[in-house]
Amino acid sequence: MRDKKVMTPVRSAIAAAALLALGLPTQAQQAPAPKDSKETAKLDSVVVKGIRASLQKALDTKRDANSIVDAITAEDIGKLPATNVAEAINTIPGVTIDKAFGQGERVSILGTDPALNRTLLNGQAIASADWFIADQPGRTFNYSLLAPQLVNKVEVYKSPEAWLDEGSIGGTVNISTRKPLDLSKSLTLAGSVSYLHNDRIGSGKPTLSGLVGWKNQSNTFGLLLSAQRSEEHIRRDGIESYGTVRGADYANGRGGSPNSLTSTSTDWSKNPPMEMPPSCVGSCATTLRANLNAVGPNSISAHFFEQQRERDTLSLSAQFKPLKQMDVEFNALKVKAGFDNISHSMFAFNGNAWNALGHLTGLSVNEGVIEKASFRNALTVYDLINRQATVETDSADLKLSWKDTNWFASAHAGSSKASGGTGRQVFGEFLNKANYSYDLSGSVPKLSFSGFQSAPFGDVPRHATPSDQGSPFSAPGAFRIDGGGPAGGWHTNPPNATNWGPGWGGNIVTKPTTDKEEYFQADFGLKFSDSPIYQARFGLKRREHSTGQSMAGVSLAAVKGYGDLSATQFSPTSLPSNYLAGFGDVGDLSKRFKVDGWALADYINSGKWLAPWQKMPEPNTFADPSFAANTWNITENINAGYAQADFNTDRLRGNFGVRVVETSSNSMSYACKVNVAPCPVTGYGAVNVQKKYRDVLPSLNVIYDLSDDLVLRGAAAKVMARPNYGDMSSYLWIGDQTLSGGGGNPNLNPYESTNLDVSAEWYFAKNSILAGTLFHKAIDNYILVTTGKETHFNQNLQRMAEYDIARPNNAGKATVQGFALAFQTHFGHGLGLLTNYTNANAKAQAGGRLPFNSRHQLTVSPFFENDRWSARATYSFRSKYYTQADRGNFLVTDGHKSLDASLGFKINDQLSLGLDAMNLTDSEYRSYAEVPGVAATQKLTRGIYKTGRRYMATLRFTY
Repeated sequence: MRDKKVMTPVRSAIAAAALLALGLPTQAQQAPAPKDSKETAKLDSVVVKGIRASLQKALDTKRDANSIVDAITAEDIGKLPATNVAEAINTIPGVTIDKAFGQGERVSILGTDPALNRTLLNGQAIASADWFIADQPGRTFNYSLLAPQLVNKVEVYKSPEAWLDEGSIGGTVNISTRKPLDLSKSLTLAGSVSYLHNDRIGSGKPTLSGLVGWKNQSNTFGLLLSAQRSEEHIRRDGIESYGTVRGADYANGRGGSPNSLTSTSTDWSKNPPMEMPPSCVGSCATTLRANLNAVGPNSISAHFFEQQRERDTLSLSAQFKPLKQMDVEFNALKVKAGFDNISHSMFAFNGNAWNALGHLTGLSVNEGVIEKASFRNALTVYDLINRQATVETDSADLKLSWKDTNWFASAHAGSSKASGGTGRQVFGEFLNKANYSYDLSGSVPKLSFSGFQSAPFGDVPRHATPSDQGSPFSAPGAFRIDGGGPAGGWHTNPPNATNWGPGWGGNIVTKPTTDKEEYFQADFGLKFSDSPIYQARFGLKRREHSTGQSMAGVSLAAVKGYGDLSATQFSPTSLPSNYLAGFGDVGDLSKRFKVDGWALADYINSGKWLAPWQKMPEPNTFADPSFAANTWNITENINAGYAQADFNTDRLRGNFGVRVVETSSNSMSYACKVNVAPCPVTGYGAVNVQKKYRDVLPSLNVIYDLSDDLVLRGAAAKVMARPNYGDMSSYLWIGDQTLSGGGGNPNLNPYESTNLDVSAEWYFAKNSILAGTLFHKAIDNYILVTTGKETHFNQNLQRMAEYDIARPNNAGKATVQGFALAFQTHFGHGLGLLTNYTNANAKAQAGGRLPFNSRHQLTVSPFFENDRWSARATYSFRSKYYTQADRGNFLVTDGHKSLDASLGFKINDQLSLGLDAMNLTDSEYRSYAEVPGVAATQKLTRGIYKTGRRYMATLRFTY
């Protein structure tokens, strides 16, 4: 970079870089990270080829590292030990992953939120999109998209350097892909065939991958092309709840709804009509009045989730070295993944304001929890959600570098874009009324039925006797789409356009998301001989980012006699015989049906549910307030510059520098401009919230070789992280039945933190180490989600209502501090052990919780290896962690254990066999609502899931 260089818009910079590659070699420069062995930062490598050799290499390079970096590499092509990159790096100290759907998708580093860590591809940002409709676009990377066959090395930077992109508090993950001129042969061919089997599903899918690499004899030009096709069927069995309810809600109702102590009903079958007593009388009323603050689940659900995941990956790398000092690299990556899924939730909705809070007949309370409760003619629901979701990522970059004897320079330009979200969601809802009870005294919630109604939902009074015995969960004819009710007062006339209010039977929704970043970076460095400071580096970078989502849809406004079909119309079948196997005694939850989601989707899309006077609605962003509130776009422009000096004396080495960053952002959303509820389609207008801030980020890394066997390290840095894009938006979702919801906050400020790290490494024997690290992160402007009261339009009530809305807010100061221990050794005869433990203690002001912080993390990985065979087992544990505030509760994921194992056999130099077993214990993923002041809060289940054991057999070929 020359002093006269003026920063241009990113698109112009990309074009300029392409011209430089063709004709101006003197402008090229080296990448910011030094490459000679003395300067390379590679720690704790776990290399798949030759376990003992790889661990020895890790120990040798660890002594010379200039910053705190852990790494995992794959020397043999396509042999990372996992189905995605997140699962592969889970063995690194301080790295934990979240497995909500059975696979690692989000990475936490040293007890921090995944959103506070950055993921880079070849040193640059990679656009990412999620498939799950409930996820708001954020700064986390969806690791399930990235095939491990692409990867040459993954580095986890735990202490920053000035040249490294800002934006992380926990750490930065840099994924390096393969380079053609690094291949050992002129022609490299590699491929693998895998079969992945899931024992809960009872079947599997294949994965194919291939790689072709070529370079000329003079090692000045090379090409590398790789492709992969993978498929996996995912099934998740579970028990869920969608919030909590207090004793006071049963006693008083919510939002004007009936209650169980004083609300009566009328038996119109009597002559004269007879007033029926409230549902909760006698001992029920006495217990309820004495426990108004007791908390219970608002629902008990039998959850069944199916997903077909398909991933096609294509990558191209070209490398050209026309001169010894010059290197030109071009990389392109295309990923297209399908995540179509169907979710079946069948539940007792005992916390429904209008059809359950006034139906309580009995309860018992234990340690602040409504542990047992029974209900008469209360609401049961079957929700079927059919989603089509495709995620695509396209990235391309061009890099020119020049390395001379006393100086080096580089220019790097590129673009990365992604699209995802939900292309179409078809939501169908069926209702029923039944007599049921729940029991939370065991290890899992239990639901039992004593009878149910076969008449349409709206025709059943609260006092009615069940028409059928047993459980409606196995009776498809008992569930019907809500056909609404009389308008303007009760009557028995046939429905028409003026005398009937339609019901809500579901919706058709689209919610696509986009993410894009373009960048240009220029770096320059000088090398000095006979000086403690052997290198000085400088650089500038421009990033232009945009991300957003749009939501549109229509509601299924069904009318009785036309659109209120029963579930029998959609090919009902029983769930597999092993549904909820391994959960324990769940009562009637395991005996249920499902319907054909695609048949329901076709019915809703056809318009056959319309009454003669109804017209097929057109999807519109402004047809529903929630659609408008979930449509937003954020643009972010970032200018950064840095200066860094690297030093080395007899025993002291390291680096110091500063990075200065200026961020400008604009959050665009839609708001109602007229004082009318609900807001008319034409009443919305765009609203923009702009922010601009500057950060000065100094950093220091110091290493002291106390002796040949003992190395001391220290690091200090000021770092920052920007809020999640979704949190910066003004999005809003609300639940009209639960009177709860959540949203964003465009006025958020960025996180700021002062990070301190100290470590010691003792090489007590050959191929052995005992290491310990202390870390402390003092965070300002920490963002926590809190719940407050807000008023919004309720579609069910057709009036304004009060909701409990959870939104992110800057909550002041927080700290994350702790220590990490690592041990590895070889016992001889091919046997060895690698293990590590991390203790991370997070605290926020006023008792706030820091998301995804597990206090304890443990990994134990014994291994065996000889010339032909290799075997490894890995046990990992992370303790409970808070994830978010939702519907007035703190959500906590319970401690999680997993056991994986692998076995390899080398047939010859070209062929090898591998067998990987993942989740051998069929571990349970459990979350619950943590309610302050409630002793038995862990009984308030929000989700208990099992996804099955996974076995993968692989045949690999290399030439």
